[in-house]
Parts: sequence; C-alpha cells; structure tokens
Amino acid sequence: MSETTHDGGVAVSAPLSPDEGLTAAQLAAKYGLSVSGARPSLFEYVRQLWDRRHFILAFSRAKLTAQYSQAKLGQLWQVATPLLNAAVYFFIFGMLLGAREGIPNDIYVPFLVTGVFVFTFTQSSVLAGVRAISGNLGLVRALHFPRASLPLSFALQQLQQLLYSMIVLVVIMMAFGSFPDLSWLLVLPALTLQFVFNSGLALIFARMGSKTPDLAQLMPFLLRTWMYASGVMFSIPAMLADKNWPGWITDVLQWNPAAIYMDLVRFAMIDGYDSSFLPAHVWAFALGWAVLAGGVGFVYFWKAEERYGRG
Repeated sequence: MSETTHDGGVAVSAPLSPDEGLTAAQLAAKYGLSVSGARPSLFEYVRQLWDRRHFILAFSRAKLTAQYSQAKLGQLWQVATPLLNAAVYFFIFGMLLGAREGIPNDIYVPFLVTGVFVFTFTQSSVLAGVRAISGNLGLVRALHFPRASLPLSFALQQLQQLLYSMIVLVVIMMAFGSFPDLSWLLVLPALTLQFVFNSGLALIFARMGSKTPDLAQLMPFLLRTWMYASGVMFSIPAMLADKNWPGWITDVLQWNPAAIYMDLVRFAMIDGYDSSFLPAHVWAFALGWAVLAGGVGFVYFWKAEERYGRG
C-alpha cells in the first residue's frame, strides 16, 4: 500500500498484520497457546498422574526413610510407636476401665493391637494430607507436576509403614493362638479399600489445608474423637448394650469407615473374632466408603489444581 506525500514523493506503509483485530483468546487459539498452570481435563489429569507414578513411589519411600533418620532406633520407631500406643491403651482401657467387656480375654490384645495399627493408618494419612501442599510449597512452586502426587504419595507412605507393622502384628497373632490360614488373605482387599479411602481423605484435607494451615492444629483433636467413637479399644455393641440407646446409634458407629476396616482385618486374622462381631453388609460398606471418599476426594482436589501454591 502506498500514498503520495506533500512533496510529491511516494511513501510505502507497512501491510496490515494477519492478526489485526483478533482478541487475545483468538490469538491463543490460532497459535495453540494455553494458560500457564491451567487445570487439565480430569482424564488428562489421571494420565499425568500415571506418568508420574515412579515419582510418587520414590517420594513416598524417601519420606518414609527420612521420617526417623535423626532417631537412634531409626525405622524401628515405625513399629514401636503404635505398639507403645497399644500398651498405653491396654493399661488404661483394658485394665482400668474394663473395655474388654464382650471380648474374650484371650483375643483382647490382638483385637486392640489390630485396631491401633489399622486406625493409625487412616489417622496418619489424614494428618500427612493436611500438610501435603502447605508443607511443600517450595516444591509446588518450583516444579510443574500434578499436585495430587503429594497427598497420594503420603498415603502410600503410610501404607508402607503399615506393612512393616503387619510383621509385628503377625507375631502377636501367633503368640495368642491365631495362626495363618486362608482367611488371612481377606486382609489384602480390606487394606486396599482402606488405602483408597485414606487417599480420598488425604486429597480432601490437602486442598483444605492448602488454604487454611491452622487446620493441621485442629485435626489431632478431631481424629482423637473419631478414634474413641470407632471401637479401637472396645467392642461397640458390647459397650452400648446396657445404655438403653436407640439401636441405630450402634449401627451408625459400627458403619463408620474406621470401624469397618478395623473389623474386617480383625475378622480375617483373629481366631474367635467371628462374623457375629461384624455389622450387616460390612463388605458393601467398605467398598462404598472407598468409592465415595476416593472419587469425591480426587475430583474435589482436582477442581483447585491451578490454585495450589499461589497467593
């Protein structure tokens, strides 16, 4: 394009850009640009997590190794801590408060230790999940990766710690007359469902804790209340039998997920802890809690993916 100037010369103007008049969104679409840190689709997010499965596993192992690196006994505390808790609960609840009511004396110790180990699995997963984002802001802000990797790796860390504890639990079972048989295989689906449930809780509280760090100070009190209401130290039906409370209260307490997963592991491993101790439809509830918590937790966390580490 050209035009004549006042002195008779010819000036040549620049041609119009092919992008002239396009909005920012149209320009981004034309050249395949996307918002930095934008939340991917749900299926793409799942694919990204699968691609980083090796990182999730390695990160959980590193955290597990470092957890007691400053202690002289090292990794032995992974087993010693829940065992000491069980000893304290046995003295207070089993001996002083008579919490053994309704449970044969010869199975109370395996009953108690199993409850402590299994509940600690959920408790530790939730506590680690609360701090998963807020406690790793440097990593979140420095690297691009699906943030769900962090709470999932912490839940996996707690599963690995539980597996170490299970070695001691097996010894305790045999010391009290419960020897391995085919029913012990039921522990595998029970702990798998509990892991899915724990992962969902870790994801939920990771998002909540990322915006409200003080939640980490409140959670121990909430989890302690949950533990006392879940039958870790006592049989829920036996404890409430003479309270004249409506039967639905007993059902609700037995159907809470912590009690469900503890009872399934006890039923699988303890001779004498038969189906009469279990609530109705126990496996259906175990599956339902896992699907509900896992699905809701994953979607809830994914919804805020682009906001983690900002502000």
